[in-house]
Amino acid sequence: MADFLGDGIFNVDGEIWKYQRQVASHEFNTKSLRKFVETVVDAELNERLIPFLAVAAAEKKVVDFQDILQRFAFDNICKIAFGYDPAYLLPSLPQAKFAVAFEEAVKLSSERFNAIFPFSWKIKRHFNFGTEKKFRIAVDEVRQFAKQLVKEKQRELNEKSSLDSVDLLSRFLSVGHTDEDFVTDIVISFILAGRDTTSAALTWFFWLISEHPVVESFILNEIKSKSESPVYNEVKEMIYTHASLCESMRFYPPVPTDTKTATEDNVLPDGTFVKKGTRVTYHPYAMGRAEKLWGKDSDKFKPERWLDKDEVSGNWNFVTKDMYTYPVFQAGPRICLGKEMAFLQMKRVVAGVLRRFKVVPVTEKGVEPVFISYLTAKMEGGFHVTIEERDH
Repeated sequence: MADFLGDGIFNVDGEIWKYQRQVASHEFNTKSLRKFVETVVDAELNERLIPFLAVAAAEKKVVDFQDILQRFAFDNICKIAFGYDPAYLLPSLPQAKFAVAFEEAVKLSSERFNAIFPFSWKIKRHFNFGTEKKFRIAVDEVRQFAKQLVKEKQRELNEKSSLDSVDLLSRFLSVGHTDEDFVTDIVISFILAGRDTTSAALTWFFWLISEHPVVESFILNEIKSKSESPVYNEVKEMIYTHASLCESMRFYPPVPTDTKTATEDNVLPDGTFVKKGTRVTYHPYAMGRAEKLWGKDSDKFKPERWLDKDEVSGNWNFVTKDMYTYPVFQAGPRICLGKEMAFLQMKRVVAGVLRRFKVVPVTEKGVEPVFISYLTAKMEGGFHVTIEERDH
């Protein structure tokens, strides 16, 4: 992974990881970043996604909703991370160079990571041919583009005493992190984190609710009880929608497997000996379907398992699950920094889209799409849907 991620937060341990985590954690907890994220997501939703879906509905077009949601998430995360708008979700659905190179780099590094015989890609890398040549070209494209943006921001910062923008890159540079490689690595990691995870979660969510109309009607009632452009607190109070997203990610986690390496000899609770240097993978996809963890109805899509009804008021209260039972956002010291940001974005999209449209898969009802996994989950062949305007 190092050729692509360098010393980014996902690819390091020890002091370098600790330092990045502290810096990023501080920025993620600021009110100004939350406000910035709201503004970015709302602009992308109202100026790009909703108009695109309105045209698709009017023209009765079939669209690949997975591709649309990936484009939406890519625009958002680039604006949040870099303050740069790749304009990937335009009506023409352009092939933005940076986005295409990023997609290629993710796919090929994932294939490397999962290779049964790593020497095969190492030979290709040594002689620079085949997939490794493609990979090097994609990574060069991504890193050069990212470094160019870092240089431009740095120059802007040198000309002024502080930057007007509040994206993550500006924040890191403003507090004295001027090492070009360090900020490039950290920003590439954040794009990776924010690009595919929310779009994967939303793709499967929209498919699942199309299969469960009762759940969709409950979500719709909750959306209608909020204002047209719900503010942060209203989004936070969308309890049933929140539970439905959690339940959807239980079945289809955006990161279906995650791997650690043993830093010393160890013994697992069941007595399995783990030798130092062994890769150990845990499997949120399998855990989410385990009857032992979720009960006899573990195979049922049931948002209510995350809810508790108040006997007096009749309102739902959200019941948090133990993060080691539900490690969709990781657990322990590496728990996801962007968890709140992800839920904010997903709930705003769900509210914005479902208030006005019905998403109708073109596949036969009851036929489950094929779940595939690179670094993050995908729906094989895309998620082809028609969009219907709701009758108000």
